Amino acid sequence: MKNEHEYLTKEKFEEFTKELALLKGTRRKEVAESLEYAKSLGDLSENAEYHEARDIQATVEDRIAKLEDLLKNVHIVSGNHSDAVCVGSVVIVEKDGKKSTYNIVGSEEADVMENKISIKSPFGQAIWGKKKGEKFSFQAPVGEISYTITDIK
Repeated sequence: MKNEHEYLTKEKFEEFTKELALLKGTRRKEVAESLEYAKSLGDLSENAEYHEARDIQATVEDRIAKLEDLLKNVHIVSGNHSDAVCVGSVVIVEKDGKKSTYNIVGSEEADVMENKISIKSPFGQAIWGKKKGEKFSFQAPVGEISYTITDIK
């Protein structure tokens, strides 16, 4: 498949950049202070505060590593400028006379409740590169589902 990179909108890229700055600055400092306080309580082997602070530190450091990796390997998209479906496309599809609108996004922005569908999902992979008027189908847990693309924005 042609979409092996991670894709983000400019807004989501800026959101992740701000989160990373917060984690590397304020949050790391808070965790370090929690660790110092917990160490001051004594016996580390039975110190619940210390173990909790270490767990929080690990979570923060994991998130920092994930965000750093994501942000250095990301492609920023700003809407669709093509007549074929790609990341950033807003597509209107029809199934059994019912129309639905979906925004095709990278996996980090996917949110089914907001009709943001990952390009890496079965739906996203099936619709990738299709044009207005084309039909496509994919295998879902309930069986094969088929749609027709009625518009691409």
